[in-house]
Amino acid sequence: MKLPLICPEKECCRGKKECMPGKGLPKIVLVGSPNVGKSSLFNALSGSYTIVSNYPGTSVEISRGKGRIGEREYEFIDTPGMYSLLPVSEEERVSQRLLFEEKAFVCLHVVDARNLRRMLSFTLQLLEAGTPLILVLNMMDEAEERGIEIDIQGLSKALGIPVVGTVSSEGKGIEELKTSIMEFTHKKYERISQETDYGQEIEPYISEAEGLLKTAEETGISKRSLSLLLLQGDRTALDVVCSPEEEYRDKNEKNESRRNSFEEFQRLAETASEKAGIPLSYLFTLKRQEIVNRIVEQVMEVQDTDKETKERETGQKEKTEKREKARKKVLLAENIDSVLTHPLFGIPVLLLVLYLGLYRFVGVFAAGILVDFLENTVFGEHINPLVTAWFTSLVPYPALQDLFVGEYGIFTQAVTYAIALILPIVGAFFLVFSIIEDTGYLPRLGLLLDSMFKKIGLSGRAVIPMVLGFGCSTMATMVTRTLETRRERLISTILLALAIPCSAQLGIILSILSGNPNGLLIWAGVIVLEFVFIGYLAAKILPGEAPTFILEMPPLRIPRLSNIAVKTYSRMHWYFLEVLPLFVLASVLIWIGRLTGLFAIALKTMEYPTVWIGLPSDAADIFLFGFFRRDFGAAGLYGMHDAGLLTGVQLVVAAVTLTLFMPCIAQFMMTIKERGFKMALAISGFIFPSAFLVGFIVNTLLTALGVSL
Repeated sequence: MKLPLICPEKECCRGKKECMPGKGLPKIVLVGSPNVGKSSLFNALSGSYTIVSNYPGTSVEISRGKGRIGEREYEFIDTPGMYSLLPVSEEERVSQRLLFEEKAFVCLHVVDARNLRRMLSFTLQLLEAGTPLILVLNMMDEAEERGIEIDIQGLSKALGIPVVGTVSSEGKGIEELKTSIMEFTHKKYERISQETDYGQEIEPYISEAEGLLKTAEETGISKRSLSLLLLQGDRTALDVVCSPEEEYRDKNEKNESRRNSFEEFQRLAETASEKAGIPLSYLFTLKRQEIVNRIVEQVMEVQDTDKETKERETGQKEKTEKREKARKKVLLAENIDSVLTHPLFGIPVLLLVLYLGLYRFVGVFAAGILVDFLENTVFGEHINPLVTAWFTSLVPYPALQDLFVGEYGIFTQAVTYAIALILPIVGAFFLVFSIIEDTGYLPRLGLLLDSMFKKIGLSGRAVIPMVLGFGCSTMATMVTRTLETRRERLISTILLALAIPCSAQLGIILSILSGNPNGLLIWAGVIVLEFVFIGYLAAKILPGEAPTFILEMPPLRIPRLSNIAVKTYSRMHWYFLEVLPLFVLASVLIWIGRLTGLFAIALKTMEYPTVWIGLPSDAADIFLFGFFRRDFGAAGLYGMHDAGLLTGVQLVVAAVTLTLFMPCIAQFMMTIKERGFKMALAISGFIFPSAFLVGFIVNTLLTALGVSL
């Protein structure tokens, strides 16, 4: 049961429950389409850092921060991108639920000023929902470069709400926005629902739907808006309507009531749709767009050639030259776009990015030069010998010595691997990834690979979690919720767990195979074939329709160094806080296992499939460690390679099997969270034997063909 929301500053809102959250802070919620600058605006207002990306789908989870405007403190909430109140993807559903459940003091609808005509329809929906609203026209600089002029005062008058122009990436317009928020406080804003007229034929059905609702006070949107969603078959809205007064019913009664309510609204929707002759969702969209078109015609003007001629005649050459320069810039960006997304020319660009970014920088520099210096020189020659000598002199018990400074000790292995081996590789990848995403290349890569991804049941949108999986598969599994269908989310989760190595694992494998180009090509070829084959198989077996590809295409930009640095640091900090405790836990579990004999039993069991695929029995360690962390197992493979315990063929077989092996514990837990325990168990149950089967096939083929690596 929710506690009443009470405002501590009664003079501003007289204790209205819709104003304040339980924490005593008024909530300011940022909503809008993906890639319009919500996250950077959130940072500017709250002073808290959240990842700011130049592609849709970054704000997967709700980000919260506190900030002060004037003399008052507010709670700011950054939501996942959404195009309308009727959700299509999981991220839109998260934002919709937040608007239902959280009664915002004010909602900031952030839009791309260049695409005003397309985005104002959502503004009308929010107004119809009775949301206290400020419209934020972001990217005003890019709109002006394209000759777009917007009458902000006229737009504010047409909509009846404050409208502010900003450039959030540069901090422009932020003070004006803060002033508008403060004026909201002083004006004691009341919730007003501005209704759209959907025609005499449909309005009676909307009124009847409103009559079926006993109450809508528990939600953050108006009764009319909730009725419109229900008429469009939105089951999330139905859950909200049915759940409050049915809290104490048993499950069967609730399901029966829910079914009856849905059937009533479905009957109304079918009747109204027949009357209109088109689906209601399409009708509602058309009516809103008619209003948007009228408003845009009044408040927006795009400079044309005639006006430029007039400006030249009146001496305004500077403005015209600036616009001409912007036009050339746009034309150049369009030409680059055509190359990046071309099915023929785009592939060499992708290969160049992979070669320079992943192979040379992450694989050769970070995993080779940097790791070698940190592990062998810094830790191997200086830190570890000192710590070992100091600890053994203070602690005379061999068992405790083994726990902290032994072969698998907390410091000599867990801390050393985490800092000297894993952190530089992960940091290098996140640096490259930040540069790639800030340029706007990822959506273009999605467009380039969309046709290929369709063959494996995915759309180009899936390129975002797939690329992110090369950094951290745990984070990427969470990002799969941005995909539109359950089928897509399941296929991408399987592929992430099976054939996408994380940055630490990838960096180590690239490092140990960099001196063996043939082995590297065989490893990469097997992994790509496995990725395509399993994806194709899953697409054929799993039911569902082929996904559609709708993705916001951001402009190409030159990355800002400060933004890249902060994002890279933030991700490294997050990863290190996650990885170090798990490395320590792995060392503790191995220590306990060795004391009790369980570790020896597990190793003995793992030796059978290890020897079966042509590896020495000692290689069982890397697969057992790989269960705790993928990169932990890769670190073990790195150690065996350094010691010269594997032949070239065995190294390739081990690398292939380890890459396809079980997901790490963190990724397994995230899969349980996203897909459920049974599905996570089923995925792992499939991956374990299939990894060794592929390893066996690779070893058999290479041996039979007499390949020497």
